[in-house]
Amino acid sequence: MVRKYKVITLCGSTKFKDKFIKAQKELTLKGNIVLTVGFFESVDSEYNTIITEDVKIMLDDMHKRRIDMSDEIFVINKDGYIGSSTKSEIEYAKKIGKKINYLENK
Repeated sequence: MVRKYKVITLCGSTKFKDKFIKAQKELTLKGNIVLTVGFFESVDSEYNTIITEDVKIMLDDMHKRRIDMSDEIFVINKDGYIGSSTKSEIEYAKKIGKKINYLENK
């Protein structure tokens, strides 16, 4: 039997690494396929030297492709924080008709 799993992309500031990991685990255990960031640039400081403007543009585009593959997005908005990159991802998700859920009610 082939099951149909909902695909959810996590969006939010990478400074909330612990919240991303917790949401990924919880959503996975509820039977979802979870797509998330490739690494946490805000806290994985060993990569900061290679994050050029071109790499940033590529990473942002890759995350939008994750959103394309998803049924919905789940926004990590700890303490109500939504940065400019996350706002862009939310607007993109709205534009292409994806469902949007939030860690904390807006």
